[in-house]
Parts: sequence; C-alpha cells; structure tokens
Amino acid sequence: MQRVFRQRMIIRALGPFPTSVESLVELTGASPATIRRDLTDLEGHGQLRKVHGGAVAVALRGAPMPYSLRAAENAGGKASIAHAVADLVDDDMAVVIDNGSTMAAVAEALRGQPVTALCLSLRAALPLAATGTATVATPGGTVMAESLRYEAASCLQALDGFRADIAVVGACSAAPGTGLTVTTHQDAQVKRAILHSTNRTILAVTGDKLSRTSSFRFGQIDDIDDLVTTPDAPDAALEAFRVAGATIHIAA
Repeated sequence: MQRVFRQRMIIRALGPFPTSVESLVELTGASPATIRRDLTDLEGHGQLRKVHGGAVAVALRGAPMPYSLRAAENAGGKASIAHAVADLVDDDMAVVIDNGSTMAAVAEALRGQPVTALCLSLRAALPLAATGTATVATPGGTVMAESLRYEAASCLQALDGFRADIAVVGACSAAPGTGLTVTTHQDAQVKRAILHSTNRTILAVTGDKLSRTSSFRFGQIDDIDDLVTTPDAPDAALEAFRVAGATIHIAA
C-alpha cells in the first residue's frame, strides 16, 4: 500500500481516545515499525498526537476550547512552566504577560517580584497587583467573559505604547512546520503585537502543543528567544527550535 493512502487511513481511524499501533497494523497490513514511522511523520505535520502505544486525533484547527477546560488541562505542567519562566525574569524588568491559563500561572509564580508588568488579562493582573510589589498595567476596556482577557483593540493600543525587556507569550499550537498559531484572528493580532513590543520573547507552552497547529499564524519559531515547555515535548520539535536559535528550558 502506498504511504499516502496508508497515512490517510490512519488519520481517519483516529478519534479522541488512543488507537493502538497494533490496531493500525491490523487496519493497514503494515509492520509495527512502518506504523510508528507514519505516526512520527504525521505528528510532525500536526495531523495527530502520539501517545504511549499509539495515537489520538488532534482537535480541528479552528476549534476553540473553553477557558475552564484549558485551565484544567495539564495544570501541573503549566505550574512547572510558570516557575521556570519566573527564573528567567529579573527584578525591575518590564514584562508583557499574555492572556491564557498558562499566563495566569506565570503571574502567580511572579507574585511578589518587583517588575513592571503589562497584563493582558485580569487573571494575570490580580495576583501580581495583590502584593503591591509590582507595578501592574492593564489595557482597560471590555473584559471578555470567563477568560477575563481584554478585547483585542484595547490590547493592541496598550502594546503600541509599551516597550518590554521581556514578554511571555502562549500559543494554542506551535508545531515547527507551521509556526506559532491560535484559533482566532483577533488573538493572532494581539500576539503579533507582543512580539513587536519586546527585546526578548519567551514561549511558554506544554509539550503537546508542539505537535499541533491552529488556524491563524502570528509568528515563526525563529521569533522565539526562549522556549519553556514540559518533558513530553517531541524531540524533533525541540531540535527545530534549537536550530532556529531558541534556548530550550524543560520545566521539571
């Protein structure tokens, strides 16, 4: 069977729950080694996610996930990432903190540190402002339901008037082959403006996002100075970021 047809069969066979290598061998008639190579190839193109013993389907590129689900997903990994990010932020730095559940964890890890922070969501602003140690600015304007992020127009205006020593940015997806992507056009505009507002950019994402892709690209991997991620990050993705010039930090 030609590879293109076999890989198409694999993609169509996957769902939200793991499909084993053995099941895919039975489906396609290929050897286990061939199936494993196919899974690695397809994951590199953002078309599936490998798990122990098999693979699962990835979410549709344009499908947003409610904040409550995103916050609960891999909460331990996000906390580890946040502490690793905090180690990269020095006292008295000017910092941009993006919106999102990982960014809320970053703000908690920075609680009590004397920084000047532009926070693009209330979830990041509140823990930083609570101690009175940090100088905290927000875009102002309308706050979006549940995520408590500020609307894109306010964020773009605030970023235009702020220059940062360092920015911490998240992404829905960051597969090296397709770049840094998110599910909405507005979020892509904001994150693109973050990249232009800073001297140094930290991408803080869990390892599973390095094999995903979403609809709207806001940057390429060579826009990133530091990648902070979890131990499950694919080796091929980490190597691609290294080649592009990023320093890799694996959050324990």
